[in-house]
Amino acid sequence: MGFNCGIVGLPNVGKSTLFNALTETAAAQAANYPFCTIEPNVGRVGVPDSRLDNLARIGKSQKILPTSLEFVDIAGLVRGASRGEGLGNQFLANIREVDAIIHVLRCFVDDDITHVEGGVDPVRDAEIIETELMLADLDSLEKRQVSLQKRARGNDREAQQQLAIMDPIIAALRDGKPARTAVPVGEEETARRLQLMTTKPVLYVCNVEEGSAATGNSHSDAVRQRAEAEGAAVVVVSAAIEAEVSQLPQEERAEFLEGLGLSNSGLDRVIAAGYGLLGLSTYFTVGPKETRAWTITKGTKAPQAAAVIHNDFERGFIACETVAYDDYIACGGESGAKEAGKLRIEGKEYVVQDGDVLLFRFNV
Repeated sequence: MGFNCGIVGLPNVGKSTLFNALTETAAAQAANYPFCTIEPNVGRVGVPDSRLDNLARIGKSQKILPTSLEFVDIAGLVRGASRGEGLGNQFLANIREVDAIIHVLRCFVDDDITHVEGGVDPVRDAEIIETELMLADLDSLEKRQVSLQKRARGNDREAQQQLAIMDPIIAALRDGKPARTAVPVGEEETARRLQLMTTKPVLYVCNVEEGSAATGNSHSDAVRQRAEAEGAAVVVVSAAIEAEVSQLPQEERAEFLEGLGLSNSGLDRVIAAGYGLLGLSTYFTVGPKETRAWTITKGTKAPQAAAVIHNDFERGFIACETVAYDDYIACGGESGAKEAGKLRIEGKEYVVQDGDVLLFRFNV
């Protein structure tokens, strides 16, 4: 089960620098001119989770395997992208394929780095990108609407049902509102299949100068106000600092960050926020060979959670031995949890909770 976040923004806002730091590579070209990124760069990143170390210590595991997210660095968009400006149509197609959008906004002033809009104003930049995404969504739906209306007039029930979902979304887009504001209740999955960019959840990443990495600045404060108004999430980072951190040995990173007044890296917060943005949760398997984290969407039942490990686990699912993370730690592991009555046997209707330590019973 793969989940990915597309990193978008205007050119020269720090997208590729952030991507390279996230993935600890130099795969994405970062340069002081627009469109230095053409093809999207893709990298997988381990999701930081301190629970893994605690579980592995108790389980005496040889290896620790975190769960992961995929990040896609998509080339910079510009005003007019929905009409093909700046190779916009190609880049917009890349955005349609991701599960969530991380929107990097330039919140620092540097006269040596070109800004395609002439000056720093992250709220304006956010509006430019969202407008282009809305225009592209509207164009996509209007093209489909014509043929559906013809079929609907011929009493095609499927076409009528699709129009019932699409019509309010089209009206919202024409009114300058993103598609997510008009998805009918209960039709979220159907709307997702329309591959609209403005139904995807959004995380704003404010790229600030080094001195504002711990506290943010007036530009990031303005973005936070916008995000709160639309129910989006915000993380403040300094891509320049994160690029430095990613080049340091693991054992030196905490001390370096502490010297800058940071308790953890901005990248850890971006990854965690991206994980939450997608509505994901984690369960664990623990044994002498490995302690491993597994990603599921919130609300997943036990058999489907088992399928993340192997399809046979779902097909032959019988039950799962379940211990909540806190109980596993407090009781010193599976045996202690069993003695304390904290180990439960759950069946097919059990909804797996974040932090559950599971052992599946199956028969194929």
